[in-house]
Amino acid sequence: MTSTYIIVAIIAYFLGSIPFGYILVRISTGTDVRAQGSGNIGATNVARTGRKGLAIATLILDALKGVLAVFLARLFSLQEFLTRRPIDITRPDYAQAARDMSLSTQNHLYVAMAIAALFAILGHMYPVWLKFKGGKGVATGLGVFLAVAPTAVLIVLVCFLLVVAASRYISLGSIVAAALFPIAFYYTNPQHGTPAILGMISAVSLLIIWKHRENIRRLVAGNENKFGAKKA
Repeated sequence: MTSTYIIVAIIAYFLGSIPFGYILVRISTGTDVRAQGSGNIGATNVARTGRKGLAIATLILDALKGVLAVFLARLFSLQEFLTRRPIDITRPDYAQAARDMSLSTQNHLYVAMAIAALFAILGHMYPVWLKFKGGKGVATGLGVFLAVAPTAVLIVLVCFLLVVAASRYISLGSIVAAALFPIAFYYTNPQHGTPAILGMISAVSLLIIWKHRENIRRLVAGNENKFGAKKA
């Protein structure tokens, strides 16, 4: 299955590397979104152009590319598995064989999905088209996490909202949500909590946290911008 995983990684990377924020701002305003604010290509920096519609579109498209990367990984790897291990429908024990095949493929599919999640995030953060300078991966992370484990996303979403409501720091909420997702994934999908799958999902979370290192410094220093606070 190594070749399948390599193909999944390549497809996911190039899907993740589509810089929707950069493209939308360039088409709409003729400017480079990286030349303002944080220099980021994500929805938050796009919003600094004053085009809220573009920011919302960027958020949705960045999330959808993550969903699509994981969906295609599952579809491709499942087709590959069925091609290699077809089931004879004339067998008397066909139903049991189908159930056994389903059980035996689940972790294979989750490995492929976790690889897609990781490389979609890497593509967004380090897009080849923009000299490997991309976004922080929050929207794309939301997309890949939704595709991999939607129930776990609901858990971390509640935590995100509670943290933001209590602190008014969106960055802190994002960091906490990213850190909690591997735990929520294992809690809701213990049968798929293999070291390989958990390792890749944890890598996604760590990448998102790493991309927020400047926010972490500002949080520690006490000068991070609060949600809803008016700028002086």
